[in-house]
Amino acid sequence: MFSIQSKWRYLFMFLGVQLVVMALLSREGYQKRVNYFIRIFRKPESPRNHTAGAISFGGDVYANLSALGKAHHKGEDMPFCPKISPFIGGPIHVNFPSGLTLAEVQRKNPLVVRGGRYRPPDCAARHRTAIIIPHRHREHHLKFLLYYLHPFLQRQQLNYGIYVIHQAGNYTFNRAKLMNVGFREAMREEDWDCLFYHDVDLIPEDDRNLYVCDSNPKHAAIAMDKFGYKLPYKMYFGGVSALTPLHYLKMNGFPNNYWGWGGEDDDIGIRVSLGGMYITRPSIKVGRYKMIKHKLDKGNDVNPKRFNMLAKTRQSWKLDGMNTAEYEVLSREYFPLYTNVTVNIGNENGLHSPPPPVPTRSRDPPPKGAVKPPAKPPANTPVKEAAKPSAKKPASPPVNQPANPPVNQPAISPAKVPDNGPAKLKEDHPQR
Repeated sequence: MFSIQSKWRYLFMFLGVQLVVMALLSREGYQKRVNYFIRIFRKPESPRNHTAGAISFGGDVYANLSALGKAHHKGEDMPFCPKISPFIGGPIHVNFPSGLTLAEVQRKNPLVVRGGRYRPPDCAARHRTAIIIPHRHREHHLKFLLYYLHPFLQRQQLNYGIYVIHQAGNYTFNRAKLMNVGFREAMREEDWDCLFYHDVDLIPEDDRNLYVCDSNPKHAAIAMDKFGYKLPYKMYFGGVSALTPLHYLKMNGFPNNYWGWGGEDDDIGIRVSLGGMYITRPSIKVGRYKMIKHKLDKGNDVNPKRFNMLAKTRQSWKLDGMNTAEYEVLSREYFPLYTNVTVNIGNENGLHSPPPPVPTRSRDPPPKGAVKPPAKPPANTPVKEAAKPSAKKPASPPVNQPANPPVNQPAISPAKVPDNGPAKLKEDHPQR
């Protein structure tokens, strides 16, 4: 009798324990713990088997590039790269190391060849992407962008090239016109599938943000840290955007008349709509960018005409764009990490027109000597002799003659443009 009661007691205890275990496992916290122990006994996967959602590589953008060896396939029988690159690791930790040089960036990217070009060594890339970077006086920012962008693109197994479009001279910066130049000059070298227009001070923070084009124009920089990682407004198209050549043609490229900061991004966004397209974006968790902090550049003041110009975009977009972009290529240099194209894009009056006169302010009144002769003649020149015409040509002009040159300056020409690319970067580059 005692043995039968003991058996029933143990049976009830066993059932009670099972119920408790099932109740605990039904809770999310205990499910995670069980999964943790299951993963301990599971065979570890090879890095090549990770999917785009994995983040096991950590935050270092260079962490898994050692797996990119030399080419294993030769000839035309090289297989296509997988649709989802196995090297994508997810979020990237971005900081700005002091003392960074382009020579160090070059050492960390041994598979990047002359002109900033790269192809996957062991498979045929499915996408060909050109990166267009409008640039002037931003050498410090360019080094950081190249430091992160090269491994970022390699992890996506892209066939890519980086083009820095450098505006020569000191006239007001024109970002959109430089992007028109970048399209033409990049397409002149290769039939690119996709062109990314990339601000030099924006660093991508997640390599799941694929640098390939969509069926419609793509705005990649949806979440910047300066905007609290949120989209500032619905039609925002600034920072980093992507177009196929067909998209570019449909919207007549970019406007050429936005001199200074502001307005061109919104104009481009309106052109997308007028071209019968719409803006696509990655998720806000993936399209994250960190901006390199800086002050407003000299020569890139806020454009006071931008709002009036935006109001006329519907009337002007077919008259101003890729079909009216005029420029002169002053030099094309193939550095180890990028191709530098230095161009003269003129000014508001045209390519070879003198720049518009700078308006005078109350603190800078026009000199009286330029309007009427001075009241006093030179000390060692008699008044009577100065009034009479002289038969003999004087050896030098009078001392009281204005020394300033005429207001109308000669047109900009390649020989007189003072800037021929980022000089600091040239010195930093060891040639291959």
